[in-house]
Amino acid sequence: MNRSLTALFAALEAVIVVGVGIGIPLVPLTVLWAVQYGFAVDWAVFWRASADTWLVGHGVDLQVTLDSILAASIGAPADTAFPVTIAPLGFALLTLLLALRAGRRVGETRYRTLGALAALATFVLLSTGITLTALFPLARPSIAQGIVLPTLVFALGFGIGLLRTARAEGDDNGSSLRDWISDWSPSVRALVRTALQGGAAAVAGILAVSAVLVALLLAVNYAAVIALYEGTHAGVVGGLALTLGQLGFMPNLVIFAASWLVGPGFAIGAGSSVSPLSTVLGPVPSIPVLGALPTGDLAWGFLGLVVPVVVAFLAAALLRSRLLRELDVEYPLAWLGGTAAAMGVVAGLLLGLLALVSGGAAGPGRLAEVGPDALAVGLLTALEVGVAAALGLLASRQR
Repeated sequence: MNRSLTALFAALEAVIVVGVGIGIPLVPLTVLWAVQYGFAVDWAVFWRASADTWLVGHGVDLQVTLDSILAASIGAPADTAFPVTIAPLGFALLTLLLALRAGRRVGETRYRTLGALAALATFVLLSTGITLTALFPLARPSIAQGIVLPTLVFALGFGIGLLRTARAEGDDNGSSLRDWISDWSPSVRALVRTALQGGAAAVAGILAVSAVLVALLLAVNYAAVIALYEGTHAGVVGGLALTLGQLGFMPNLVIFAASWLVGPGFAIGAGSSVSPLSTVLGPVPSIPVLGALPTGDLAWGFLGLVVPVVVAFLAAALLRSRLLRELDVEYPLAWLGGTAAAMGVVAGLLLGLLALVSGGAAGPGRLAEVGPDALAVGLLTALEVGVAAALGLLASRQR
């Protein structure tokens, strides 16, 4: 494949990534425009709604102003303005995965650097165009964030894909970094590797249990979810669009559940709290998926706190044998404790960062606070994972 074809191929990959992401909200909304509104409404309204959804899904802030009619219907002052900063992370996750695939495909070509530049430039142009065409007085996304944030998500996935392909083919471009790491002592390398692997494994395990918990809550509260669907009177096409929008928030809900398991829980509006020890909810938006929220105090809710401890203990137990073999020290007790503490720090940083990006402002008034407290989630995760990892590693030493 020559240079021109490589650049064209990479640009096409970027177009596919953007097209799939923005097509998810645009297709059902376009069908809604044709079937329910009979082409009577300007299609640009639905395009801007799709563009706003895609942009917000990548972390772009959206400034929304309620017109007088809508403001009166909800009892708010006329021309009420508020930011929407909560991101449906499903869109960012989709972009990341598609970009990773694109990076791997472009990495298999001869001119990787040219392909990467072409893909990145194409994505920047598309993201800029989407942002500029979405500008509207009543719903205005941040122009700078609209250009930068989706591009950063794409660049991250694309870069990972390129690196994986280069590593599979034995490319030595990263040899300087590997040489620097190889200069570390074997004990330091073992500590860092185990801390990174153990912390990431603990967070992955907590998220896996959280995903199962969300699925169980949706199944148990199926009747409440259906009742809320019926209350929207959205019809088949509108219900489909609503469902796709809620699917975009599924990663957020999994992170909310992980915050619940760790202990701090999360909020659905200012003054509310959903945690293993108690649940205090005020007025909740009539969004069907919120029908799965637990209500009242859960008698056995505190058992959820056991999950991070068990997951971290198992992660440490699986890694301890190799760690002990690689520790080139006479008295490894302090190194085992340091490794456990580092595992806690890694897990706390990862889950705290996820908690940070999963929440934000979802509307006016009390809905300005939705999601977990990232600092509390990070600190408690570090403490729980660190203590459990220490028990796992020291138990292996005792054996």
